[in-house]
Amino acid sequence: MSIDPVTLALVQNRLDHISRQMGFVMTRTARSPIFNQSHDFSCFIADAAGTLISQADGIPIHTGGGGFTVRALIEAFEGRIRPDDVFLSNDPYVAGGNHLPDWVISRPVFVEGELAAWACNRAHQSDIGGGAAGTYNPEATEIFHEGLRLPPLRLIEKGETRDDLWQLLLLNSRTPELMDGDLRAMIGSTRIGAERIEELLRDLGRAEGAGYFDALLDYADMRFREACAEIPPGRYEAEEITDNDCFEKRDIHIRVRIDRTADGLTVDFTGTDPQMKGFKNSSIANTYSAVYMALSSFFDPDLPRNEGAFRSVKIVAPLGTVVNPRPPAPMTMCTVFVAHEIVHAIWKALGDAVPSRACAGWGKTIHNITSGRAAGSAEPFVMYNWAANAAGGAVRGRDGFNQIGLLIALGGLHLPNAETYERIYPVRILQQEFRTDGGGAGEFRGGTGVDYRVETLTEATYSFRGEGIGQVSGFGIKGGGGGLTGSMTLHPAGAEDFEAPQYGVRHFPPALLEAHSPGGGGYGDPRTRSVEAVLRDVMDGVVSPEAAERAYGVAIAPDGRSVDARRTSELRGAA
Repeated sequence: MSIDPVTLALVQNRLDHISRQMGFVMTRTARSPIFNQSHDFSCFIADAAGTLISQADGIPIHTGGGGFTVRALIEAFEGRIRPDDVFLSNDPYVAGGNHLPDWVISRPVFVEGELAAWACNRAHQSDIGGGAAGTYNPEATEIFHEGLRLPPLRLIEKGETRDDLWQLLLLNSRTPELMDGDLRAMIGSTRIGAERIEELLRDLGRAEGAGYFDALLDYADMRFREACAEIPPGRYEAEEITDNDCFEKRDIHIRVRIDRTADGLTVDFTGTDPQMKGFKNSSIANTYSAVYMALSSFFDPDLPRNEGAFRSVKIVAPLGTVVNPRPPAPMTMCTVFVAHEIVHAIWKALGDAVPSRACAGWGKTIHNITSGRAAGSAEPFVMYNWAANAAGGAVRGRDGFNQIGLLIALGGLHLPNAETYERIYPVRILQQEFRTDGGGAGEFRGGTGVDYRVETLTEATYSFRGEGIGQVSGFGIKGGGGGLTGSMTLHPAGAEDFEAPQYGVRHFPPALLEAHSPGGGGYGDPRTRSVEAVLRDVMDGVVSPEAAERAYGVAIAPDGRSVDARRTSELRGAA
């Protein structure tokens, strides 16, 4: 068939809008703050074969591996998929999942009696059982410690909900009321998506629509191959580490070798360390998603975001390593770490290949989960301390984000509203402000990170996830400095202060949590940063006068609002 390029662009835009519409429905109808406040879910669309054709909504680490989930479902139910069915899955080993808390609702779209597409929503549930509230169990050594495992399941059959399965799901959650509402929101979002996709395919004609879906994938393939032309042919290597296995300090290396050939890219993790004891092993779907995210974010932002873009990318992830573990390795933390390290390693390698696009390191987050029961309440609460998230690294032409919701979200995870959290949880948030001198110095400064203090007004259990404690994760490049490390301290009522570990589970009486999140790395020689930008940072409180003089060679006048030009000239001249 003949493909009209204007219609092709309109089809992609319409699919992307449908994906976003599903997200709007989810945000407005879900019960959990993790969804209606923080948007820790992602909607995506696949073609009839399970190939991702739109991932315009949500968080990249969720959607990049979405095709694995749909293809596992198609294989499990081959010949038995019918209109008005809805499917549910999460398992990383048998269902194409990334980690257990991310449940995927997949709804088939039929046109003229033929399966034509899939509308999907992957959402991180507030709690699915397991050894710790909120599902992140730092003490897990097997996937069985992490919560309910779901193979591809038919949740709704010919429009009728399977009540027995529904009750099983709720029974395995500490927050069943939230799960009940959230699942209904997920199902509703995919229904809206399916209706809109069906309208699109009726407008185009079913056969013509399938042809345009194929053309979208072909176009993305062509565009990505053009982008790769920026990379000189050759081999580029890099590594990143995580400095613990959740139980003890030891360096675990993620090593990558990128070969640029005439056929595309090979991203080879041979030499990466064996799978670890703790829950940071990366499922194969998560590893692919992290690679896709690292590659797509390195090049122009207008590259198509579908699976066709990566046809020319071959990924080698040796079985038994932290990027492709053998069962029953735990992996709940993998969507953040070691996905963060995978992205860093690829950025480092590509930064050597195309220096103009190099990116400084992002700080590793230190947020934790607080759970318990408010005074007088029989219902448990599970609160994610997203507000302690870390900072982004700088790139040529732009400072790093002072605070942003995880590298693997690339801005798709929203920081919650403090007043809303104080209303729904037994907490009082005392401080959430940018750190002073937290960001790595550079011509373009790294993000600062935040100082965060929150009082929990009742006894509670804390599940710590402090990867950014004790190491400089926001590395500098091109002469830029590294961001400050992070820390977490608890001040329990009537007890000694407690320095939080990177990972662990502890119970405390009412307590004040004090966190300082890691800063991002700087880009370029700090002495070449514009004097005006340094003065602005000092006036904003994100750079101290002392650091302005020491790191940037800019002397601030006693009034704090102007520059001592003579002293600055001396400092920068000496440099």
